[in-house]
Amino acid sequence: QVQLVESGGGLVQPGGSLRLSCAASGIIFSIYNMGWYRQAPGKQRELVATITGRGSTNYADSVKGRFTISRDNAKNTVYLQMNSLKPEDTAVYYCNAGIVVAAGEYDYWGQGTQVTVSS
Repeated sequence: QVQLVESGGGLVQPGGSLRLSCAASGIIFSIYNMGWYRQAPGKQRELVATITGRGSTNYADSVKGRFTISRDNAKNTVYLQMNSLKPEDTAVYYCNAGIVVAAGEYDYWGQGTQVTVSS
């Protein structure tokens, strides 16, 4: 059974920083794209950032220059460094990954971690 487990969320003041981590566990053959999405109350889930297996990245316009996505393939882990946080970054952040297991490639999601930006 493959699982994605996120950590690193919490409460931070505007202008502060947080680092999210998401580790994949289980019998994994390979991991393709990994990414972070977020969902604020009353809003749809939206893409924050993605990273390919070779390290190519893509960001939502709203986080460009403030957030950095990275991955450690040896640890099956993806990170999201969030700097200069704003109240509008408040949301539940979800990790996503395309993972190849014995039965094929599937899309997996983490359980979510709350990020609250408030003074």
